[in-house]
This record gives sequence, structure tokens and C-alpha cells, in this order.
Amino acid sequence: MASVDDLWLVDFGDPYPGEPAAHRPALIIGPPDTFGPGFPFVIVVPLTTARRGLSLHVEVEANADTGLDATSYIQCELFRSINRNRLVQPLGAIGPDIRSQVRTVIKTLLNH
Repeated sequence: MASVDDLWLVDFGDPYPGEPAAHRPALIIGPPDTFGPGFPFVIVVPLTTARRGLSLHVEVEANADTGLDATSYIQCELFRSINRNRLVQPLGAIGPDIRSQVRTVIKTLLNH
């Protein structure tokens, strides 16, 4: 079961311009486990390996904990809800430092 702070390989399918496509890592940011495994959606944030130098992107190192093959960047501006069936396989998880950075950026984006 996917939990908050997990990194998963996600099938984003065919994109519109500027959206993530195909299979790529994504960070699960919600909903909390209290919603239960029957809730059909998860909120994810896609990752990219392209360093664009944007303040909205949070860097994640490739290591055994994250399960990533290369340093990647969480694209906080692209968070979205997807059906759980798009989750392909678990990769790893982020730590509290990264979680805090992602939450700060998303709160800023939502003006909270």
C-alpha cells in the first residue's frame, strides 16, 4: 500500500504539453493512511532528473533509501491526484528534511 512520503514508479500515460509522461518516479503526498486502502486515489508529485534550477523543485539524492537511480527533483508545481492503479511499483521513501521542503513549497503554491 502506498503511504505518504513513499516514492513510487507511476504510469502517467499520455500527457498534455508540459505534463509528466510515461513511467516516472513520483512522491506520494496524500491522502494520509487514515483514509484506508479502499480510497481509490493518491496525491502525487512527479520527479524529473532534469535540473532546472527552479525554487519550486526539491532535490532528492539517489541512494538505497530513495530507490532512485539518479539525483532527481520533485516538481512541486505539478502535484495531482491519480488513481491508485497508476502506481507501478514502490521505489523507496524520502526523509523528514525533504518532506519539510516539499510541504513548504506546496504551502507557498497554495498561498497557505
